[in-house]
Amino acid sequence: MDGRDLVRSVRMVGSLRTGQGLRTVRAAWRRRRADAVGLERRGAERARVPGLLREAESGPGGGVVRFERSELRILVAVNGAVFWSWDGAGPEPSYALARCPEPDPRAALEPDKDGGWRVVAERVTVAVSRHGAVEVRTPGGVTLRHELPPRWWEPVDGGRARWLQRSEVTADARFFGLGGRATGPRLRDGTYRLWNTDAGAASGPGDGPLSVTMPVQMVVADAGTHLVFYDSSWDGSVVLREGEEGAGSGHDRPGTSVLRMEGGPLRCWVSVGTPARVLLTWAALTGAPALPPAWALGHHHARRGVGDEQEVRRIVAGYQERGLALDAVHLDAGPSGGHRVFGVDEERFPKLPQLAEDLRADGIRLVSAVGPAVRAESGDAVYDGGAARDAFVRDAAGEVVRGVARSGEAVFPDFTHAGVRAWWGGLYERHLGQGFTGFWHGTDEPTSFAAFGEPALPRSARHALEGGGGDHREAHNVYGLCMARAGYEGLRELVPGQRPFVVSRSGWAGLQRYGGTWSGEVATGWAGLRASLALVLGLGLCGVPYSGPDIGGFDGSPSPELYLRWFQLGAHLPLFRTHAGARAGRREPWEFGDEVLAHARVALVERRRLLPYFMTLAHLARRTGAPYVRPLWWSAPEDRALRDCEDAFLLGDCLLVAPVLAPGTQRRAVKLPRGRWYDTATGRAYEGPAQVLVETPSARLPVFARAGAVLPVRGADGGLELEVWAPARGRTGGGLVVPDAGDGFAEPEIERYAARWQGPRLVVEREGGDGGSGSPYPVRVRGLAEG
Repeated sequence: MDGRDLVRSVRMVGSLRTGQGLRTVRAAWRRRRADAVGLERRGAERARVPGLLREAESGPGGGVVRFERSELRILVAVNGAVFWSWDGAGPEPSYALARCPEPDPRAALEPDKDGGWRVVAERVTVAVSRHGAVEVRTPGGVTLRHELPPRWWEPVDGGRARWLQRSEVTADARFFGLGGRATGPRLRDGTYRLWNTDAGAASGPGDGPLSVTMPVQMVVADAGTHLVFYDSSWDGSVVLREGEEGAGSGHDRPGTSVLRMEGGPLRCWVSVGTPARVLLTWAALTGAPALPPAWALGHHHARRGVGDEQEVRRIVAGYQERGLALDAVHLDAGPSGGHRVFGVDEERFPKLPQLAEDLRADGIRLVSAVGPAVRAESGDAVYDGGAARDAFVRDAAGEVVRGVARSGEAVFPDFTHAGVRAWWGGLYERHLGQGFTGFWHGTDEPTSFAAFGEPALPRSARHALEGGGGDHREAHNVYGLCMARAGYEGLRELVPGQRPFVVSRSGWAGLQRYGGTWSGEVATGWAGLRASLALVLGLGLCGVPYSGPDIGGFDGSPSPELYLRWFQLGAHLPLFRTHAGARAGRREPWEFGDEVLAHARVALVERRRLLPYFMTLAHLARRTGAPYVRPLWWSAPEDRALRDCEDAFLLGDCLLVAPVLAPGTQRRAVKLPRGRWYDTATGRAYEGPAQVLVETPSARLPVFARAGAVLPVRGADGGLELEVWAPARGRTGGGLVVPDAGDGFAEPEIERYAARWQGPRLVVEREGGDGGSGSPYPVRVRGLAEG
């Protein structure tokens, strides 16, 4: 056990009730014994590389290149994505893919220079050297990524092979992604583990791995942007090193990525193009993001151990008495007796359906926490039902694996089995009947508390893996993803007319198909605030657009200033939720004084005003894969100054948000992309690209609107109106609106609006049909004085 594991174990055991300590010791020893018996011992190994090229054979979308000791399959799909794999691995089965695209019939395998081969397609060329190196090139021949020949280490007596893939990128390239990382969003030099982990304590920059890791990299360089995904769910690590440019001397040192995997196939997907095109291709592969119900884009309040029904009513009344918007209340362990999954503590919540009905009448939904750990006790309905179906994970000897959860000794459903997912999905009917509308999944890494070692199931535990069979080394990273699938599909069947609300603390590539995630237990402090933004940005670049942090941090008591700045940031993120641990300070805005309350009210009013814009972004994310929250370089990845900017972000195409991330900040510098930008508070216009210095009063965060932007917002009467920021004279602008009924699965039409000068007047028209027509919504034009 290394130092980090020891610290995590001490924190985890210390956070549990005293009576749990002995259980965690027993569980740790059980886990160790199970792995000693159930895992193969790694003996002598032989290293292997592909060897020299022997022959190539054309096939649909590409072909197969054979080497002395391996073969490489290359396929270019109709959507422009490139797939390659070694040793005959195919694209499926895969937990990441929603569908496997058809090969591009125009892609052709042909001889390349120096005796190699290449596959040429419209958007990309893939070149293969005589020794098995793979290069991804732009249509103009510029190399974006150079994959050196891979290396395998295979047991002499047979069994799974571990492997290493070293890649090189251009010296100016920057790395992003790898799931939810507290450091970033730009990933500096370092080692990043790919193993979903309950940190056991609040996390901040430098901590990792956290609950959502993915072998997904987005790489941004002058030559272009590409996304690469190595489709193996096994434990692994990535060592990143940024390159260095030789100041014109021609001696650039490329950036490098070294991926080590403990098993699984060596197969890879790559997409190239603009950031928007790259994520469009990624969404086509891994599935469109689930569309949240409209209420999920409002303000949520949560607290671990919320207490009882009177406490919930007191909190809700506090919001109402002070005129503060509230759309959802999340109940953690509060409603479940003894932390039993899908249970209800009738002493603390004797009339839960009535409570839910009363809150619903005021527009407030109840959201319940659901964990995978089932209390191992006969008489518990979930335990008995799962045992009857043989639903729980077993060890290599065939015995049901027992771990430790907050409920005590627990067993864990095998969500990699379709029948188990169907059974579990039906269990949500209990909570729907109690009045819950949404669900958040926690400790789904999965977590089993242990006095030492990692807080997870034994690596030797057996899983169905959709009929293929395997152990926890392969299933661990996709466990939360499969649980999210069970919840989402169960809710679709139980309430077919409603969009499910599922957020999951853990997940993997493709999580967006079933909902979103949150930052997990981020540390209270300014570093935790910065980590919150990094997590949301990084997840968006991995295809998960709906996420948000615990506002104020999970542990400790934030200062009024920190809480306010976190609250203001959260009001501009997709999931806007105040939350805290049971022993942390309260998170209601009025607990921080009258000044904070007044400024928090302003942030809530602004969030309410922007809800039509957030809903439009949600629909666009579903159709294009583009995240709501985007790095400043999104539309100009060639701008190096923007690539290195981590303290501001774009909210859609129209707004730029510059949060306050340090104490005592009275003014801050903001990098503006090319074009004209308006300070939304003062109306002052700035011309980019530039760095400007702006005031940061406690009342607000600096927010800028792009000149020409057409934003759908909520008007004073509650109806939709268009807020138009005047384009520069002689220029045009525009924007998109997706009207939404708030729920259901109808696909509303995307409305396109253009703003243009007509003499001294700015005209806003809806495009389409037989030409432009006036806007059906009220129009408010801003920035005319500077136009």
